[in-house]
Amino acid sequence: MPHRSFPSQESISSVGSSTLDLSSTAPPYSLLTMFARSSILSMLSSAVTVGSICIEDCDDTFCFGNKKTGGPVARIKVLSGKFWTRVFTSGDLGFSEAYMIGEVDVENLKPIMDLWLDNQSTISSLSSLYSRLLAAFSGLRNAFFGQTRSRARLNVIASYDQSNELFKAFLSTEMMYSCALWGDEEGGVRGDLINGPSAHDLEAAQMRKIHHVLRTARVKPGDRLLEFGTGWGALAIEAAASYGCEVDTLTLSIEQKTLAEERIRERGLASRVRVHLMDYRDIPREWKHAFDAFVSVEMLEHVGSKYYKKYFELVDFALKPTTATVVVTSSTFPEGRYTGYQADDFMRRYMWPNSCLPSATVLIDAAYAASNGRFTLEGVENHAPHYPRTLRTWDRRLKANLDQEAMAARYPALRDRTTFRAFLRKWEYLFAYAGAGFAKGYITCHMLTFVRASDVTVACD
Repeated sequence: MPHRSFPSQESISSVGSSTLDLSSTAPPYSLLTMFARSSILSMLSSAVTVGSICIEDCDDTFCFGNKKTGGPVARIKVLSGKFWTRVFTSGDLGFSEAYMIGEVDVENLKPIMDLWLDNQSTISSLSSLYSRLLAAFSGLRNAFFGQTRSRARLNVIASYDQSNELFKAFLSTEMMYSCALWGDEEGGVRGDLINGPSAHDLEAAQMRKIHHVLRTARVKPGDRLLEFGTGWGALAIEAAASYGCEVDTLTLSIEQKTLAEERIRERGLASRVRVHLMDYRDIPREWKHAFDAFVSVEMLEHVGSKYYKKYFELVDFALKPTTATVVVTSSTFPEGRYTGYQADDFMRRYMWPNSCLPSATVLIDAAYAASNGRFTLEGVENHAPHYPRTLRTWDRRLKANLDQEAMAARYPALRDRTTFRAFLRKWEYLFAYAGAGFAKGYITCHMLTFVRASDVTVACD
């Protein structure tokens, strides 16, 4: 996945030339496109130090790197000259767009993603001035405007207020849209690669995750549990059905609320689980010190750095002064890669608009500051090794189960074969993009547990 543009060039043409000679024949593209291509090829010769890539264009094939380095071996075929200008101006975001709309053909996305991450430091340093300026502008915009109430709702519409049929096609039966926890029963985090996927493996791994979160939250019969980010109600339902909790859960998605409430009624839990179409910043005053525990599974990515402190202030407000537990999970950046100024990339443009990945330390500091020391850190877990298999499983299920006609009933434009293929490619790209990030340590996935400062969670005398 080329990052924000590329640089220098080593080409291998059909006649074995080592440089691109444009003087003998008419250029295949406009001058602007040729400039973009030349710049990208020039950059690649300096940037690819691990692995190799071959780019087949209409008039030549260009190869960079060295297969002997043992890194990923990638190959792509350019189908439109727009690919070059798109990548030159928008880097990795441009590459994702070119892939979605069919301007480039990729044999296998994984080596592309791995190549980008393995060479990320050199690719980033050599990106074009134009793409760096665009990145800086979008990062400042995301940081300063943040997730206002109106923007939060619009972003949910783009991210989750899509047909529930889409998510049913690839999620597990209970519809958890977050990292599963894979156990020995499923062969661990690489079990699908070694033994192949098995029936209901994702269901088992997601249920393990739900119970792990609820046990860590120390909930018991009669407890009141507050959840930010309902999803489709899986955790709230399990908390009520298996742990005897009374649950209030918040969502901004009408689609999710509708299906979650349907599932809650089917389980006979309507009197114990309440789904609120509500921004977390609007929780009512009567919830002050009303809850025994708080959970939030991969919702913090949508809060924004500007609002972390506010988020934990409200958690502190809602939880009882003693014997209360907080469990939050979030995709995160390692501390050395975190910044509050996060530029648009594929995920922030096409999957979760205006999202911002925190770091574990940023969240810990925010929780402590927001509560004036009333929260203390109890535990830190990194679930990142479990995410690539989760994403591979979603990818397999989506390809096997997504029905074009069912989707077109909600979105008529998807009846067009080309449009539907672009839609499917967006999700394929997401699963490969995120999977490589977690596998390479570019992003992580933390579960943080906080308790009240005076609480003793384990008897020791």
